[in-house]
Amino acid sequence: MTSQRAFDSDVIVIGAGPAGAAAASRLVREGLSVRVIERAHFPRFSIGESLLPQCMAHLDSAGLLPAVEAGGYQPKNGAAFTRRGVDTAIDFRDKFSPGWASTYQVERADFDQRLIEAAQGYGATVEFGTQVSRFVADAKRPQLEVLDEAGTTRILTTRFVLDASGYGRVLARQLGLERDARLESRMALFTHVSGDFSALDREKILIGVHPDNAATWYWLIPFRQGRASVGVVGDITTLEAAGPDPAGRWRALIDAEPRFAALLAGAEPLRPVNALKGYSADVERLHGPGYALLGNAGEFLDPVFSSGVTIALRSADMAAPLVVRQLAGETPDWDAEFEHPLRAGVATFRAFVEAWYDGRLQSIIFHPDPPADLRRMISAVLAGYAWDQNNPFVSRARRRLDVLAELCGHAATSSGHSPATVR
Repeated sequence: MTSQRAFDSDVIVIGAGPAGAAAASRLVREGLSVRVIERAHFPRFSIGESLLPQCMAHLDSAGLLPAVEAGGYQPKNGAAFTRRGVDTAIDFRDKFSPGWASTYQVERADFDQRLIEAAQGYGATVEFGTQVSRFVADAKRPQLEVLDEAGTTRILTTRFVLDASGYGRVLARQLGLERDARLESRMALFTHVSGDFSALDREKILIGVHPDNAATWYWLIPFRQGRASVGVVGDITTLEAAGPDPAGRWRALIDAEPRFAALLAGAEPLRPVNALKGYSADVERLHGPGYALLGNAGEFLDPVFSSGVTIALRSADMAAPLVVRQLAGETPDWDAEFEHPLRAGVATFRAFVEAWYDGRLQSIIFHPDPPADLRRMISAVLAGYAWDQNNPFVSRARRRLDVLAELCGHAATSSGHSPATVR
């Protein structure tokens, strides 16, 4: 172990959200000293509240599953969909890929706090109310300049830095790594409410489609004790035209979808309506001399299939063993063992996001009788198993979605693929 006189810690993690907590937990359990730098104070509000079953394996490997199971969260086993009075559902228990088939729907303020407290319990040091003002990349001795709320600036020297800063994207911005996200810039309007949601299957997130604009969609995530997260997502121009302010836009758009309007007619708001726009992001690379980017700090797609926390935890699960090996004197191949495989799963999620917004995936999901084996493959991806190369909808996602959408009655896609069998 390197002397603490030479380094402030073996690893510094920027951000105490799920990716940061999972990485810190894994690394301290491997005997490394870990310091987490977090700008906010916990508990703090965040969206990304509907987990995917794939998350559970990553929480387990990080030693965080007991803390999550102690939270008493609302169980989740799938996703329900509604469009123009037609209802359907995908059950994660009926899926192609092996592994966890259920998970939880969580209020992130409590969830994130439980995770980082568990990491602290294993031995990670956490500094809240502290932000990174400068980063110097170096293969052996990267440095961070940090500023606390008292105005004190310090220079921290470490052996490796993991950026799990989420939407803050600290290293991507400081190092000029940002690039075009390749997805249309959209907006989300969201809040928490209390109400009577007994008419719902509470073990599924409810996703609705605007009756006149299929690219505008809704989420309703049931929590325990009559609470729920409710949001609307669409292109920025459409959502901003719906009303004079976030609350008015949210209300007008909710009222436009009959099932959501009925479910939320008597709901009481628990917090102001928030707006988040231009959230999709990407970077030129996910690692460099003495650092790697985790989760949203590297790439974020879209909230439609709740992939954010899954990608965050997956990235921590993949990066932590490489950090351990590198600090033990090995030379891991970060491209081959981290960046390329992580981005492969993200690309699968991206193909599904694009297919949702252009209508192909909606034609599949709302088809009255899709082939059962293909539906199980779709279910597996939506459950988070976007890295299972045995699933044809992972290994060749765009091609399979094109063909299946045509078989389900969707107009020919820009890819030019003609109707055919899916193999």
